[in-house]
Amino acid sequence: MFTGIVRAIGRVMTVQTRGGDVRLVVDAAALINSVTGAREDNDTRKASYTLGDSIAVNGVCLTVVAIEGSHLAFDVSVESLSLTTLKHLTAGSRVNLEPAATPRTALGGHIVSGHVDTMATVVERTPDARSQRFTLQMPPAFARYIAPKGSVTLDGVSLTVNGVAGNRFDINIVPHTMERTIIDGYAPGTEVNLEVDVLARYVERLLEARADGQ
Repeated sequence: MFTGIVRAIGRVMTVQTRGGDVRLVVDAAALINSVTGAREDNDTRKASYTLGDSIAVNGVCLTVVAIEGSHLAFDVSVESLSLTTLKHLTAGSRVNLEPAATPRTALGGHIVSGHVDTMATVVERTPDARSQRFTLQMPPAFARYIAPKGSVTLDGVSLTVNGVAGNRFDINIVPHTMERTIIDGYAPGTEVNLEVDVLARYVERLLEARADGQ
């Protein structure tokens, strides 16, 4: 599980096709060199990662399968490639990185599973004082999960929904988030990974069960 608070920006080094799926190698120096933070460990030790660790890459939960210096390798399945924007990554692409949460991680965002539901497309970007307002369009089937002032995850970033109209919604990005994530590169036409609030899915399932008399 994750919180949607991006820890660092990494850079894709290679995208290797292997038997139909992909091995992704990311330079995660910024993540590895970050400190764990007093909120978690009450010290300033550098973060360290081992084989098998889970890391969200643009909001997709991936497993570390190889480590060489600051380079972390991940195998990306056909399923993940079909449902996410990871299929668009090339050498040099920037990616949001967040390590899995621990029991003592501050829940600064919301509960994020790292299981992307679909992709959304940026349709408009406009200045809003010192912030930037983005309007995104999603597949109509997912509109029911997005609520004004609710939570949504875009490329692994926990965000608050400002408003919803049909299958479009808008978000406001403050300067800090623009500086710390790849959202600063969003423009009309950009596709992003979208994960709806997991609580909305559970509520929907409970209501379905009630309707079925379960």
